[in-house]
Amino acid sequence: MIQTITLEQTLPAVFAGSEGEPPVSRSQVWLRDVIFSRPDYYMIEAESGTGKSSLCAYIYGSRVDYSGRILFDGIDTRTLDINRWSALRREALAYLPQEMMLFPELTVMENIAIKNRLTDCKSTAEIEQMLARLEIDDKRNTPAGRLSVGQQQRVAIIRSLCQPFDFLLVDEPVSHLDARNNAAVAALIDAEASARGAAVIATSVGNKISLPNLNILML
Repeated sequence: MIQTITLEQTLPAVFAGSEGEPPVSRSQVWLRDVIFSRPDYYMIEAESGTGKSSLCAYIYGSRVDYSGRILFDGIDTRTLDINRWSALRREALAYLPQEMMLFPELTVMENIAIKNRLTDCKSTAEIEQMLARLEIDDKRNTPAGRLSVGQQQRVAIIRSLCQPFDFLLVDEPVSHLDARNNAAVAALIDAEASARGAAVIATSVGNKISLPNLNILML
């Protein structure tokens, strides 16, 4: 279980040497000491190219090209071995990347089941209920590659929720959704995170997810 994620003077390697220049000099995240705590919700607002996807990847441990430190409950994530990372990604960290990474030839249910079989987190009935809440239950047997981008985004969101988590990282989760679907996705994420006492860290370039009581930071 993770209670806090702390960034200590973290900076992407690509920004090295530009510490006194925009966008780094204006950032409330880079080269700052920032603490994300359960069960709060956070919105990282960013311009394109300022490192929002990199931030998610650093926290998830899939990239390490940064200076400074990232701590889970005071433990430097650079010291974690692959077994510990595997356990954290299975039990504590859920992640929705901007690219979504669905298998286009597999159906909606098959894409979700790949994740759910690994975690045994949701029943078929619960998955069906989430599909209905996001109004894509009629697409359950449709290959993901035949869906609109907005429908694919909703499938990927449901898949990301099919595991235990202390922190949910969502990179531009509603970038392809209208206001009504944004609200539906936000309500589902809020319900799932609240049930777990989990924190949410979301990023946005433009369209922000409509979660309540957001702590907003400029990247």
